[in-house]
Amino acid sequence: MVLLEMKHITKRFQSVIANEDVNLQVQKGEVHALLGENGAGKSTLMNILYGMYAQSEGEIYLKGERIRIKDPKDAITRGIGMVHQHFMLIPALTVIENVVLGMKENKGVLDLHTAAKSFIQMAEKYNMHIDPWEKVSRLSIGQQQRLEILKALYRKAQLLILDEPTAVLTPTEVTSLFEMIRQLTQEGHTVIFISHKLTEIMEICDRCTVLRQGRVVASVKIEEVVDKQHLATLMVGKNVELVTHKEISNPGKTVLLAEAICYENAQKVQVLDSVSIEARQGEILGICGVDGNGQSELIKCITGLFKPKKGKVMINGTDCTAYTPKQILAHNVAHIPEDRHKMGMIKEMSIKENLILMSYDKGPYSKGGILNWKWINKHSQKLCKAYNVKTPDIMEKAGNLSGGNQQKFVVGRELDRKPDLLIAMHPDRGLDIGATKYIQARIVEERDRGAAVVLVSTELDEILELSDRIVVMYEGKIMGTMDQKEATREKLGLLMAGIAV
Repeated sequence: MVLLEMKHITKRFQSVIANEDVNLQVQKGEVHALLGENGAGKSTLMNILYGMYAQSEGEIYLKGERIRIKDPKDAITRGIGMVHQHFMLIPALTVIENVVLGMKENKGVLDLHTAAKSFIQMAEKYNMHIDPWEKVSRLSIGQQQRLEILKALYRKAQLLILDEPTAVLTPTEVTSLFEMIRQLTQEGHTVIFISHKLTEIMEICDRCTVLRQGRVVASVKIEEVVDKQHLATLMVGKNVELVTHKEISNPGKTVLLAEAICYENAQKVQVLDSVSIEARQGEILGICGVDGNGQSELIKCITGLFKPKKGKVMINGTDCTAYTPKQILAHNVAHIPEDRHKMGMIKEMSIKENLILMSYDKGPYSKGGILNWKWINKHSQKLCKAYNVKTPDIMEKAGNLSGGNQQKFVVGRELDRKPDLLIAMHPDRGLDIGATKYIQARIVEERDRGAAVVLVSTELDEILELSDRIVVMYEGKIMGTMDQKEATREKLGLLMAGIAV
């Protein structure tokens, strides 16, 4: 039975056409994948279905009835729930307060205890144990995502849209998410699964609709798909190399030496406990671990954003422990940050303004305090072309680009600086396979040029494929360090869970 039909959907944002004449058909009780490159229009299409945007043209049918979805509240009333890539939770509120926020109570009185009781029963049913009275700010990323799904189910969602649901999850969390998805579809729920990860689509989905440049180019049954390569070719429109090739490393002198770093957060909790790492010329040091085990704080201590309580940071033989971030970057360090919105770009500024943020006060960007706009324009266009940043022009506001295109220009800006030390934190998070492989190849090129690369990732496949040496972190400590050839998924997975091997 057809549950949802979107017919001839077109969405324009001024001069940008995000969706053009899109037709989507979703069967009741299936997991339907929406696949496409960054900026292909997947999230836009789902935001129309969820009532966050109104389509410029086209019609939506739910259970055969033509509907017009006015806003997200209207979508929720119709049984449509959406879990966004960037969670829509209020950290200062408790779990149950987030769940009931915006809901109408029959009695006109907010009864949190009854709501919490129902929530606990539902959470246990799906094997997701979350304390309803816990503050959201204290939940792990994986728990926050489970909460988003439970929140949608609590509001009686029958059609669940999951936008990049595994982007921030560990392999174990992905397994439990997939178990939950299977349970939901067995109960008659329907799931639309937006993802770039071809392996996951092959594993969990029944059918797949592929978007390219805002248009549908294919709709296929997963059982008829030959392999991942087949899906990748449909998505990109040409053959994509799925393996990043690299030669054996030949490391040189030490570029980064972080010794016995200790760090306490604002709550006086020791987040880093005597962490030491070393990165050498011509090698990629991979740091893996579940999000929230000190990787972020370690990188912030190295890049001057945090000041360690103890220990020191040496870059090219200079003690940089007390340096500001600007002084550290001036030491020929490039930093692809973990959160592009908070740390990597300014949404209100144009692309070309964002591209000069690190170097505006140096030649050839400026001379005698005056910006060389002619050179900047030319160079910005060159970078956008090299990193396939989809934008009408370089004057476009950075905030108007899709998340993937924002990530590409941030990565392009940092790699363009030809650093001695490249710190890459989740450099391809949320990127499609084509962009991911391109950026991974560029990181390997930086290594081969002689840079020391520190790569932080929660993706075990990426760590195993790119790293020359691997460090595993758990609860602010180093659980183990090994050469890439000694590492296996199983060994890394156990260390990430705090089990010594």
